[in-house]
Amino acid sequence: MALLKLELDTQEIIDNFFDDTRLLGIVTTVKDYRFCWNLNNMLEINFRINHDIEIGLKRKKDNISFQFMNIMNPTAHFHYLYNNLHDGEFLLPEFKNLDFLWLMKNDTVTEEYLNQIKAMLRNIPGVQLVTELTNEKIKNKEYLIF
Repeated sequence: MALLKLELDTQEIIDNFFDDTRLLGIVTTVKDYRFCWNLNNMLEINFRINHDIEIGLKRKKDNISFQFMNIMNPTAHFHYLYNNLHDGEFLLPEFKNLDFLWLMKNDTVTEEYLNQIKAMLRNIPGVQLVTELTNEKIKNKEYLIF
């Protein structure tokens, strides 16, 4: 008896997830805990590590777990801050120059709001670059979905 092999097509799930998202790439010279502390204090938000969910990837025979932070505020859903580097491996290898990725998913993320966030990020000590990443530039979108 031949086994039937089913393959899950995730492209539609990925496309739907990224319909109303904005993604910022951030380069900073400070450690992740210091950057997050500055981010929370200067922008008056509350990013916290989410210990309940990790993004697990298999790289070079090793399993790597990437933690991420989300805003712990019930009115500010769908703001996630990913550390792009863990144990010498990158969450999104196509963006090796970026330290953090800030994903905002909500139809209320207007151009004005995004520009305000970028301006505030540039005022945080140690931040060298803030850039918006278009969905077309992201090769491994599925790594940002948990």
